[in-house]
Amino acid sequence: MATLALNKKARFDYEILETLEGGLKLTGAEVKSIKSGHTQLKGSFLHIQKGELWLKGAYIAPYKPAGTQDGYDPYKDRKILVHKRELKRLMGKRKVDGLTIVPLSVYTKGGIIKLEFAVARGKKNYEKRETIKK
Repeated sequence: MATLALNKKARFDYEILETLEGGLKLTGAEVKSIKSGHTQLKGSFLHIQKGELWLKGAYIAPYKPAGTQDGYDPYKDRKILVHKRELKRLMGKRKVDGLTIVPLSVYTKGGIIKLEFAVARGKKNYEKRETIKK
């Protein structure tokens, strides 16, 4: 299980309540780009829309050996594959005031690209200072 990208800022900005994993729906060139380490999760988040979970704001660089990819957007929304019961539970938790879903890391598991994400609550400034002290 090799970690390909981390969202270090998420653990600093949020109090992690529960972690989950899901698959990423990607194209072949995107998979090769992620495996070569050309992805960033900084500033990204997960959003539930029309009964589906989406990763928004993540950057996946175009894969150079694939040539020019017309119309490729490195910041496009990507679908996260999770079970329906997990999605329904996430929808319920999201409705609680102050909770959000943030990506933590992208890694491989048996040749498949997975995303680790968490249900989290935003920290206040004084809580962040305590984290720095620790």
